[in-house]
Amino acid sequence: MSTGMLFLVVAGVIAIAAIVIYNRLITLRNRFLNGFSQIEVQLQRRYELIPNLVETAKAYLKHENETLLAVTEARNTASQRCAAAARNPQDASLVGELASAEGVLSGAMGRLNVVMESYPDLKADAQMQQLQEELTSTENRVAFARQAYSDAVMQYNIAREQFPAVIIASACSFREADLFEVSEPGMKQAVRVSFA
Repeated sequence: MSTGMLFLVVAGVIAIAAIVIYNRLITLRNRFLNGFSQIEVQLQRRYELIPNLVETAKAYLKHENETLLAVTEARNTASQRCAAAARNPQDASLVGELASAEGVLSGAMGRLNVVMESYPDLKADAQMQQLQEELTSTENRVAFARQAYSDAVMQYNIAREQFPAVIIASACSFREADLFEVSEPGMKQAVRVSFA
């Protein structure tokens, strides 16, 4: 085999390997982006449930306006941060701001739950019980979506850091993906919404 022919074979093998690596990185990046969109769907569902919870609680919690306002404001901020992060889930600062806002919302919801424990009529309200069940179900879905997202991010980051993929990743601007890390310890657990 001549030197020219050998060079062409080696160049062809390298080109094919680069294409395979590039396509794998694209696949893994799309998986983690899809994972983030699943988190977004569940968070939006929760953001839609919270105003109903607050409205139902208002009838019973006439002297707890500060707590209800804190929940509403935290929900609005988290919803805005979620929308911003959804536009570009690869932006670490946006994902971090969302995680921080979710931590504040989790804290506000926790305080609301503590306050509502003192109102037996509210705990017995049928609409409140239904909202509790829906919110608990949604919290479980958020946790599941967050886990799936973290797994997809980990696979993508490992793939982009391995040799020779790191060369392709650097040349083609495959940035490192960030986990949806919780900034407040209370958010690492699902919000407790049971009044039983």
